[in-house]
Amino acid sequence: MATSIKKCPECGSLSLNINREKGEVICKDCGLVIEEKMVDFSQEWREFDSDDGESKRRTGAPMTYTQYDQGIGTEVGRKADLYQLGNKDRNKFFRLRKWQYRISTAIERNLKLALAELKRVASYLKLPKTVEEEAARIYTLAVQRGLVRGRSMESVVAGALYAACRRHEVPRTLDELSEASGIEKKEIGRTYRFVTRELGITILPSNPADYIARFASSLKLSAETQSKAVEILDSAQNAELTSGRGPTGIAAAALYVSALIHGEKRTQREVADVAGVTEVTIRNRYKELLEKLNLEKEIKKTKKKK
Repeated sequence: MATSIKKCPECGSLSLNINREKGEVICKDCGLVIEEKMVDFSQEWREFDSDDGESKRRTGAPMTYTQYDQGIGTEVGRKADLYQLGNKDRNKFFRLRKWQYRISTAIERNLKLALAELKRVASYLKLPKTVEEEAARIYTLAVQRGLVRGRSMESVVAGALYAACRRHEVPRTLDELSEASGIEKKEIGRTYRFVTRELGITILPSNPADYIARFASSLKLSAETQSKAVEILDSAQNAELTSGRGPTGIAAAALYVSALIHGEKRTQREVADVAGVTEVTIRNRYKELLEKLNLEKEIKKTKKKK
């Protein structure tokens, strides 16, 4: 039981007594009841083994969209319990379980399969639980609105994951989602735009700076090179060089320039492979950055020092 009261408002005494059983705070000097009916938010019991905990718990796991019934559904008996019954009762419960599965709706059956695929792709891409939860929510809404009809389940799952990544600013490219899900990049992009439009989901454009850390880690570049790349991107945004261009391409080009400035040479092929773009894209963005931001002087200084 916690209280924010530091002293008695009547006499100013710091000697306070907290009665946890009655939920009261009493001044020891003047006897004033400073607070009453306090709520105790601390744990009321402890468990020392799983059986002990199960007998004391009064609630289940929290609700989650990553399960088809949001984690609040019930199931007719557990297998361990069923085998303790007699043959007649056991057969009865097995029939009930079978009919419970059969009468599940088409949406529930779809969600069972789709959410398993969603978890697999999220695990492959090492996405945080918040992104997985958001993607499951988006997919559930899409199924309830009938947006999955006429589209493959895998493409809608990939589109929901991409939308969730964009909303939580977790940098993942369409190429990565395509590789993880086995769906073409264009199909994922088309489904993503359709789902976000129909569900009214507002998503801001990707920030190229979000990709710098991942690309730099893959290329094994120093922290100074990363910081310089972010500075170059800030200057490029002020000069309006990033509008209308792919965020991965401009981020990779900024990292390539920064690596040259700090003497950490990486080929355009290496940078392009990590970013999932072509060498031509890196070359074009690289030329634009050099011309508009006057970065040639810094690169020349690095070469002279050597």
